[in-house]
Amino acid sequence: MKEIDQKFAALSDHTRRAILARLTAGEANAGELAAPLPISQPAVSQHLKVLIEAGMVEREARGQQRIYRLAPGALDGIDGYLGGLRQALEANYARLDALLDDMQNKQN
Repeated sequence: MKEIDQKFAALSDHTRRAILARLTAGEANAGELAAPLPISQPAVSQHLKVLIEAGMVEREARGQQRIYRLAPGALDGIDGYLGGLRQALEANYARLDALLDDMQNKQN
């Protein structure tokens, strides 16, 4: 469960979500990721460290630069967790619908 906790913690910050959204367009270096953000490049580097530790971003050294990209399967654990919740909610709503239908049929 620690892996999912790390991913949710990483996603809880709007700056990290903005970095992930930018990386959906393709890989980038830290400077490119920092440019549109209202924070310093060292702060972006700290956010990238959290994303890397959560398994959501990968880093590759190319000469002097560090290139960042979305990690394959970055959301796999989250998808499974949310899918289970979604199924439970749908089952609850189906039971509620059946109960309401039954109540309405009894009134008629």
